[in-house]
Amino acid sequence: MKEYGQSVLWLAYSYVKDKNLAEEITQDVFISCYEKMDTFREESSIKTWIYRIASNRCKDVMKSRAYKYKKLTQSLFDHYFSTDQTPEDSFIKKSDENELSLKVLALPLKYREVIYLYYFEDLKLDEISILLSIKTNTVKTRLHRGRDLLKKMYERGGSHGR
Repeated sequence: MKEYGQSVLWLAYSYVKDKNLAEEITQDVFISCYEKMDTFREESSIKTWIYRIASNRCKDVMKSRAYKYKKLTQSLFDHYFSTDQTPEDSFIKKSDENELSLKVLALPLKYREVIYLYYFEDLKLDEISILLSIKTNTVKTRLHRGRDLLKKMYERGGSHGR
């Protein structure tokens, strides 16, 4: 939990966009991992296995609860605040990160999940492929299209990913 807790929380949050629900999902994920530890076959890393459970749990929650997207109330990047910068630099950095997080969260789920896992969690393409049960070429395509959508959002100045 200590090693992957924060990452699983952010992964869950990237799906459900609700802090309390993400915390609940994170708790469920680690309970499930504890209960199913004997089923871990070491065909992938423990990190990939945990993320797979988290991703599946998020998708289950989104399906099971007539889930509606909520407005973003907290920044994904609060923990990036750096005290060695001037207040102006910190403000600009937080503004840029908040803008990026809003744009990433505005992407359709299939692009958002690969962008998040690749850039924010530093997973390799094959790990994302295993985690999401899709082909590596599909991961590459979604990364490319997700980046294109982000680029278009920046060019338009909006956060509409569709």
